[in-house]
Amino acid sequence: MKTALITGGAGGIGEAICRRLASDGYHIIINYAHSKDKAEAIASETGGEALCFDVSDEEQVSAAIASIGSIDLLINNAGISEIGLFTGISNLKARNILDINLRGTMNCARAVLPAMIRAKSGNIINISSMWGQCGASCEVDYSASKAGVIGFTKALAKEVAPSGIRVNCVSPGFIMTEMNSRFSADDLELIKQDIPLGIFGKPRHIADAVAFLASDKSEYITGQILAVNGGMVI
Repeated sequence: MKTALITGGAGGIGEAICRRLASDGYHIIINYAHSKDKAEAIASETGGEALCFDVSDEEQVSAAIASIGSIDLLINNAGISEIGLFTGISNLKARNILDINLRGTMNCARAVLPAMIRAKSGNIINISSMWGQCGASCEVDYSASKAGVIGFTKALAKEVAPSGIRVNCVSPGFIMTEMNSRFSADDLELIKQDIPLGIFGKPRHIADAVAFLASDKSEYITGQILAVNGGMVI
């Protein structure tokens, strides 16, 4: 049985990914930073394991991944956001966004790669955002961090391809999760008008994309950005 580590696995998108990969036969390791009860519940229901560590802390990441052993699939999903004017975001919050969204992704990839390289096999899937592709006013730090994830994906894919390792990225559009529950009904209606398909994305749409990139059906795909946004960004 292959093992998949999903960072931020107790969030809305993370949970959907965990459940989908478990149904596809993976043994899942659900990383969490604060959502212990939720992570343990998902682990119990899927036969997986819950593991607490901060993706922005290199030492915690290294220790956690060493404790797991062999990891066949890494899903870098952990992330945070903050809405506000660029000049109004505190330095601490801005640093946290970059540390978790970008450096956290790089930390986890750096920790799993030595074993993958030795095995000449492995798969890394990073979760970015449509705002990493086109930028969002009032989410500048978040957009920058997610654009960094896209650049990281492309560069790393080139570097590790000779070792038989694939690196791809899923770029979600507007997905109805707890992170987006802060929008009012009027705001949601305005957002929906900008989506050509006229519907909001669901966590399962991202999980489906991840499952495809995790499968042998995508064995000739690496360094790519799979946009799942209903046509909002084309």
